[in-house]
Amino acid sequence: MKIGTKISVRQIAKTMEVSEGTAYRALKEAESRGIVSTKERIGSVRIEKKQRAQLDRLTFAEVTAIVDGQVLGGAGGLGKTLHRVVIGAMELDAMLSYINAGSLLIVGNRENAHYCALEEGAGVLITGGFDTSERVKQLADSRGLPIISSGHDTFTVASMINRAMYDRVIKRKIMLIEDIVAFGRELEALRMSDTVATFEARQRSSGQMRFPVVDDWNRVVGILAAKDAAGSPAEQTADKLMTRNPVTVRPNTPITSAAHLMASEGIDLLPVVDRQRKLLAVVRRPEVLAAMKFANEQQQSGETYDELMWSGFEKATGEGGETSYRGHLAPQMSGPLGTVSEGVLQALLLQAARLLIRKAVRRDYVLEGVTTYFVRPIHIDSEVTILPRLLDMNRKSAKAEIEIVDEAGLAAKAMLTAQLIDPY
Repeated sequence: MKIGTKISVRQIAKTMEVSEGTAYRALKEAESRGIVSTKERIGSVRIEKKQRAQLDRLTFAEVTAIVDGQVLGGAGGLGKTLHRVVIGAMELDAMLSYINAGSLLIVGNRENAHYCALEEGAGVLITGGFDTSERVKQLADSRGLPIISSGHDTFTVASMINRAMYDRVIKRKIMLIEDIVAFGRELEALRMSDTVATFEARQRSSGQMRFPVVDDWNRVVGILAAKDAAGSPAEQTADKLMTRNPVTVRPNTPITSAAHLMASEGIDLLPVVDRQRKLLAVVRRPEVLAAMKFANEQQQSGETYDELMWSGFEKATGEGGETSYRGHLAPQMSGPLGTVSEGVLQALLLQAARLLIRKAVRRDYVLEGVTTYFVRPIHIDSEVTILPRLLDMNRKSAKAEIEIVDEAGLAAKAMLTAQLIDPY
């Protein structure tokens, strides 16, 4: 089915000769897979599935929602992806040198610019709430290129789109389970009726110690490990030995969450399932830890609020070798009373603790609990020093104490406990 084709439950039911209930469920499944989108006043439309590598690219439909726009024409192309945004603040001849297929031209009520942009294969976003001529709308419909009108001014629209693309960049750097597993490969799984002899043969051929167990509909029902099968007769079936109701993850689960599950539950294997708990893949502890290490080593593009707050701090080392961080508290960190926000102070305390623990054990961790004491307010534009100190650490957990000190003395203090992620 071509991109942009309209779909309905009745059409699917008639074409495939199935009930409308079955057609409705199929349409919802296609929506969850990202190949169909339902739009207001348009209906369900076949769209191009976006890959993780293109997460920072917006579709024309998403731009319409971001700028509170109205589609004037070319609704069939709303599912298309745009790769460039051009602001038409110049003469038409100069503008055309920047416009190409897949672009989005942001411009005011300049009909000639609208028409020329569509001829070049670009979509058009008209600012100021202006309309356009029927000639332009007809061209947009024939080319399948959206022409959108927004009531906001050009600067506001450009800022909104830029913010949305910036957020996409940050999301893209968060590694998910789907980034580290290969879907479509032959699955290393056992059936409920498989015997211990089958398990041992699979174990010898693959070198793995545990396997997911699935039913006749490929739904995960348990995990069978070597310790479960030890000492059992060769003809004993997997359903009698397996651990039932195993912990599973979805493809869109962050790898940090998967690592935390493995650490807290003491497991080395996580089945990857869909909404119906059907097995899609299997992820093991070494794969998750290797992915976390790779993600930490990558150059980060796009800054989160935590990174922006921490950017004004520098590391310092005392005479005794103790580490501290010194920095300036900017006016943007102020709270409703004009002093530095307690939320900002808490974030700074936790960031200092994170750096301390990573330096001490070179391992990732998950925060379990934190108690914070705000001794007195800190004024904006103050110079402060953050002093982290490790209180206790073992193979599974760490405890730390962190203080924020300004020119008047102690201002805030936190005690935290973190669960370390076992690398083995």
